[in-house]
Amino acid sequence: MPSPYRAIFAAPGSRGFSAAGLIGRLPLSMVGIGILTMISELTGRYSLAGALTATLALSAAVIGPQVSRLVDQYGQRRVLRPASLLAALAISGLLLCAANHTPDWTLFLFTALAGSVPSVGAMIRARWTAIYRDSPRELHTAYSLESVLDEVCFIFGPILAIGLSTTWFPEAGPLVAGVCLLVGVWWLTAQRTTEPAPHPRGADADRTSALRSPGLQVLVATFVATGAIFGSIDVVTLAFAEEQGHKAWASFILAVWAVGSCLAGIVFGLLHLKGKAERRWVLGICAMAVSMIPLLLAGNLPFLAVALFVSGLAIAPTMITTMALIEAHVPRAKLTEGMTWTGTGLAVGVALGSSVAGWVIDAAGARTGYVVSISAGTAAAAVAFAGYRRLTRPAQGEEPSNDGDDGDSRQQRDTDRRVA
Repeated sequence: MPSPYRAIFAAPGSRGFSAAGLIGRLPLSMVGIGILTMISELTGRYSLAGALTATLALSAAVIGPQVSRLVDQYGQRRVLRPASLLAALAISGLLLCAANHTPDWTLFLFTALAGSVPSVGAMIRARWTAIYRDSPRELHTAYSLESVLDEVCFIFGPILAIGLSTTWFPEAGPLVAGVCLLVGVWWLTAQRTTEPAPHPRGADADRTSALRSPGLQVLVATFVATGAIFGSIDVVTLAFAEEQGHKAWASFILAVWAVGSCLAGIVFGLLHLKGKAERRWVLGICAMAVSMIPLLLAGNLPFLAVALFVSGLAIAPTMITTMALIEAHVPRAKLTEGMTWTGTGLAVGVALGSSVAGWVIDAAGARTGYVVSISAGTAAAAVAFAGYRRLTRPAQGEEPSNDGDDGDSRQQRDTDRRVA
C-alpha cells in the first residue's frame, strides 16, 4: 500500500473501524438487487420484483437520513444497533413471506421496514473526519480509500447478491446481506474510542434537515442519476453476456469495471490537487456521462470489457471530490446526515436504474439497455451543469465542517466569502 495510505492507518483504531465498515456497507448495494432477484426467481413476476425494489428505494430515501440525523445527535452506538436490528428483522420477515407465498401486501410491508438499513459508509467517513479534521491531506487520502471501498461494494455487491440467489437458493442474497449488516454494525459500534462525539440539540438548535443546503441538493440529485448508471450497467451487462452465450463472463467484465474505478481512486488519493473542487467535480460527472457512449457500440464482450474499464476511471475520483464538497456545504453537526443523503441518492438510483433497464431489455434486447446508462449519464451531467452555481456559492448558516480541499482552494473560498 502506498505510504499516504499507510500513514492514515497510523491512527489508533483506524484499521478496525475500516474493516468493520467494509462488511457493514455491503447490504446497501445488495438488498435491492437481492430482492429483485429473489422475487423473480420465486414467482417469475418481474413487475412485483420491480415494485418492491422501488418501495425499498423510497423507504431508504425517507428513513436513512433520519437515522443519520439521530446518529449526529445521539451517537453511532445508540442509534445504529437498534436501526440495524430492525432492518435485519424486516429482511428476515420478507424472506419468510416470500418463501411461503403470503399476500403481496406483507412483502411490501417488510420491504418498507428494510429501508432502515443505515449508511455505514457515512459513519466511517465521520470517524475519519473526527480524526483528521485539521489535516486536509490525510483526510483527502482517507476519503479516497473510502470511495474505492464504496465502489467495490456497489459494483461487487449486486454481483454477489445475484450469484447467491441464482446458484444457491433464491433467498440467499438478501439473507447474506442481513448477516453482513449485523456483523459489520456490531463490530463497528463496539469500537467506542474512534466514535465521533454526538451533537445534542438544545431547544434553540437548528432542527432543519441538512438537505436544506442548496449545494447538497445538487449533489444528491446528481447521485440519483449516477446510481442509475451503476444499476443499469449491472443488469444490462448480465443480460448482454447471456445473449452472447457467455453469461458467466458478466462477473469478470463487471470486475474489470471495478478495477478501473479502484485504480483511479488509489492514484487520485496520492495526488495533491489545487484549484476548485467544484470544477473537478463537474468534469468528473461529464467524463462519466461521455464514457457511457461506447457501451452502446459494443458488439462483443472483449470490447465491452475495455469500454467499462475506461468508464470506471472516472468514478472514484468523482466520488472523492463529492465528499469534499459535502464538507464544504454541510454544518459539522449534520455531517453524517449530509453524507447519508448522497448515499441514499446513489441507492435510489441503483434501484431505479436496474428496474428500468430490466424493462428495456425485455422490450428491446440487452444491448439497447445501455440506452438507460447513457440517459442516466446525460441526466447527471445536466444536473451538475445546472447546479454548478449553487456549489460555488458560500454555504449559509453554520460553519461547514471542513472545506475538504487544499490550502489554496480554502484561501480562495475565504476570499469569495469576503467578496460576497
